[in-house]
Amino acid sequence: MTTTSAPVKPVPLRPAVDRTDISILLTAGALLVIGLVMSLSASSVRSAESTGSAFTLFGRQFMSAAFGCAALIGGARFDYRRLRGLSYAAVPMIWVLLVMTLMPGIGVRAGGAARWLPLGPLTLQPSELAKLVLILFGADVLSRKIGKLDDWRHLIIPFFLVVGATCVLVLTQPDFGTVVIIAATSLVVAYVAGADLKQLVAFTMLAVIIAIPAMLTAGYRRSRLLTFLGGGHDCLNTAYQTCQGLVALGSGHWFGLGLGSSRQKYMYLPNADTDFIFAILGEETGLIGGLTVIFLFVVLAVLGVRAARRAPDAFGLILAAGVTGWITLQALLNLGAVVGVLPITGVPLPLISFGSTSLLSSLAGLGLVASVARRGRPPPRERE
Repeated sequence: MTTTSAPVKPVPLRPAVDRTDISILLTAGALLVIGLVMSLSASSVRSAESTGSAFTLFGRQFMSAAFGCAALIGGARFDYRRLRGLSYAAVPMIWVLLVMTLMPGIGVRAGGAARWLPLGPLTLQPSELAKLVLILFGADVLSRKIGKLDDWRHLIIPFFLVVGATCVLVLTQPDFGTVVIIAATSLVVAYVAGADLKQLVAFTMLAVIIAIPAMLTAGYRRSRLLTFLGGGHDCLNTAYQTCQGLVALGSGHWFGLGLGSSRQKYMYLPNADTDFIFAILGEETGLIGGLTVIFLFVVLAVLGVRAARRAPDAFGLILAAGVTGWITLQALLNLGAVVGVLPITGVPLPLISFGSTSLLSSLAGLGLVASVARRGRPPPRERE
């Protein structure tokens, strides 16, 4: 006697849960908290010397962080597609602001550079806003030219022309590090949009040919480059900052000297709360703290790539990839300079370094990446 088994019912598919947007917000928030803690420690000495209070500069950074959190969360909830076309008006506004920084009596000068505009208790740095605006501009323009970018003229007009004009204005401030970030990010944007790799290599070579004279004509930039190429051994002169940063990192050992216990921030290390804040972080939290920050940046990069890959349209893909490339490249340049494997470029560490406009623009950009992730295609579903 034979028996027949009951028909096997198909296993229902379980809808995959993907909260990349929440992960981006949490990772950015973790870096922001670390940045605020380190900003309080690293800026306290400079703040006390310049204002009489160890908390004045931190108060400004905390205020910027509050606005930045609003931009991060608001950007995540905002439909990024509504920004299409906005950059056409934003780019000329950025140009006007960049020109205003050069005007006597309007722009704020510090350390031989004119990069800031007064904004109440804070200062506005238009070049930092330019990074995000140009990404929006590139995402909008190039997403409309999908399939045409094999022709180099569609890259130059108008995207690379706008990028080039912005770089010229930023270079007159002067701010060579920001020019490098803008140029590198524009190449990422063009590549993600589908530009021919050979053309991008040619544009890169042309940019390098133009950048070398610009770097060598300024004494401090030439000194930085030659010091790096020479191995950075002149610790009492041209390599002083690099050596002091390495001293700070080496002093931290595995677990650091403790929060607030840095010795290098007592005017031994220049720019301890801005470009070289990672050195102070390593001194106070040790190798473990430094690796934690690097790990969070890696996580942020992975989440940004995931958001870009699942973007519902070309505009979202280019926007998410552009912001992710910007934050990642800037972090790599900063960390590389602090540990001595790259020349010093003077760019801040995103979300960590002191700087109101840099913090605000970075958080706003990451909010838009979260917005893309929130509206992206769901991941492939798996069987239970």
